[in-house]
Amino acid sequence: QVQLVESGGELVQPGGSLRLSCAVSGSAFSNYIMAWFRQGPGKQRDMVASISSGGSTNYAESVKGRFTISRDNAKDTVYLQMNSLKLEDTGVYYCNRLPRFLSWGQGTQVTVSS
Repeated sequence: QVQLVESGGELVQPGGSLRLSCAVSGSAFSNYIMAWFRQGPGKQRDMVASISSGGSTNYAESVKGRFTISRDNAKDTVYLQMNSLKLEDTGVYYCNRLPRFLSWGQGTQVTVSS
């Protein structure tokens, strides 16, 4: 059974940076399109970035130029580098496969606050 384990979230001040990690176990990770999702307080879960098996990336308009998604197929891990963080980036961040979701992990909490 494939498992998703997100980590790296914490409390950070506006303008700060964080790098999130998502370890994917028990899978053909290198073949997957992977994505990061964000669920803010009282909001729906939205995709913020995706990366294909070949490394092509896409970003939500709200994070373009600030977030960078990457992957290490040797480690079965996808990353999200988040720079110039804003208050509205606060939320629980999840990773998952596209287009067919795997079981969701527990997510990792990112709180942007002064």
